[in-house]
Amino acid sequence: MSFKSNQTQQLTLEDHFLASSSRTQKFVLNSWAKGFSEIVFPAINEDRFAILYSDTPSGRPNTPVNAVIGSLILKELFGLTDDDLLASILCDVRFQFALHTTSFEEQPFSDRTFSRFRERLYDYEMETGIDLLQEEMISLADYFVKYLGMETTLKRMDSLMISSSAKKMSRLEIVYTCVFNMVKLIHQTGEIQYIKSLEHYLDAEDRNTMIYHRKSEEQSSRLQQVIDDANHLIAILPQAYSEFKAYQLLKRVLEEQSTLDEKGSCIPKHKTKITPSSLQNPSDPDATYRTKAGKSHKGYVGNVVETFDKKGSIITAFDYATNSHSDSQFCKETIEKLGPQAEPTTLLADGAYTSIENTELATENNIELITTALLGKAPDVVQSKFEIDVENKEVLKCPIGQTPYKTRYYESTEQFRVSFNKAACLNCPLKEHCGIKMQKKSAVVMISEKMIKRATYLEKISAEDYRELSKKRNGVEGIPSILRRRYHVDRIPVRGLLRSKMWFTFKIGAINVKSVLKAALILQILTCFFVKTRLKLTHFYNCLFNFEFVS
Repeated sequence: MSFKSNQTQQLTLEDHFLASSSRTQKFVLNSWAKGFSEIVFPAINEDRFAILYSDTPSGRPNTPVNAVIGSLILKELFGLTDDDLLASILCDVRFQFALHTTSFEEQPFSDRTFSRFRERLYDYEMETGIDLLQEEMISLADYFVKYLGMETTLKRMDSLMISSSAKKMSRLEIVYTCVFNMVKLIHQTGEIQYIKSLEHYLDAEDRNTMIYHRKSEEQSSRLQQVIDDANHLIAILPQAYSEFKAYQLLKRVLEEQSTLDEKGSCIPKHKTKITPSSLQNPSDPDATYRTKAGKSHKGYVGNVVETFDKKGSIITAFDYATNSHSDSQFCKETIEKLGPQAEPTTLLADGAYTSIENTELATENNIELITTALLGKAPDVVQSKFEIDVENKEVLKCPIGQTPYKTRYYESTEQFRVSFNKAACLNCPLKEHCGIKMQKKSAVVMISEKMIKRATYLEKISAEDYRELSKKRNGVEGIPSILRRRYHVDRIPVRGLLRSKMWFTFKIGAINVKSVLKAALILQILTCFFVKTRLKLTHFYNCLFNFEFVS
């Protein structure tokens, strides 16, 4: 299929929409379709996706890419399935008007158009690591910010856990499923000599018997049995099977769930030794495990950065990863992607995003990172007053200006052990805050450069103006709520990191489109109000000055 740009950007004289009744036209022009057609659709850069198609001009032309992307945004905006979306495009003139397809004799979509386009995006990212769809959504977001005339110097950030649609499985069920999938594959190849002792896995009732019905038997013994079966398969299967996904998952789960004892036998690992990145379900091998805020999660995590001011808010950056990805990592990656800013920019986030390294990286890029709290034990702000010589590894003064008589630096912990005159410290008004400990002959404090920086940062964010800024961060917490309630992000009907990321990206695009259409509608209403008000005032003044007194 060859790439061809969409030339039908404007209505023609023979357009079906112009042939419809004036009543129909009025309803369409007063609906969301007009804003989508005029603001969103022209901003979609279809040339970005030309790489997904052949450059042979004689090939069958592609379905217009901007129409496909616009359709998939509308799909998320209205909570439609692919079939519902196709029906809406074929039967609803508002969808056709929004997608600029009213001039087509027949709508250029089929029941496979959307799935094939997603498959092309997936294959391209798997091959190159480049996410074209994310690039396009961020480009659209930048366009929306300019369209609304928003300031870009104030941003806020938050993350949300996203559940995998795969079933939650026990260790026994995970290993059993991997063995079953491998046995089934071998049976399909016809090489049944490898599964002579494992044919019971092909029995329809074997799964329920092993996992649910044998309650009287310890789960550890059942787990040992399926691990023995998995180990047996890995040992006897020829190298040719290593290319199959079922074999790769079986080998992976065996490495993650088992270990060798002193005798060299394969036994189950203790549950505390299982890593969060271990296989959670063979049908979703990318999903990971994480505990956050006292709750366990299996799946992925999304991170969103929202640019906002009085005119509105738009998500201008976002990321998607396995849920073992920390907020601090997201923060570092976000700052690196934002890069050096032309104007001083403020980035608001919660305490999980903060670290001294992230704060310093933000400063290097003309970004001020403000968080609502610090992770871990918060230092006393008094400790920010210690003066140190970093080059010579020496503490010069304490918070009240006392000079220590001895300083020792520990390379392994990057800490200073500072000794002061005990008599001077006994009467110090700050002795309860600086971390000093009284020894037999001296007063000693353990301090590090990182502790001083954390105390300095804590003092900074405790100021009144910073507290007011941190309150504005709370607005971004509405996005995870919207993604769950309105866009059902925890029920994405595909599995795998890249595939589910694609659906998440369209949901982010839908949120931005709704925001810009809402802002445009408010602007239109206000414009109409002022126009009508001006007409009324003009009429009033005309009447006033043209009034003639009649006696």
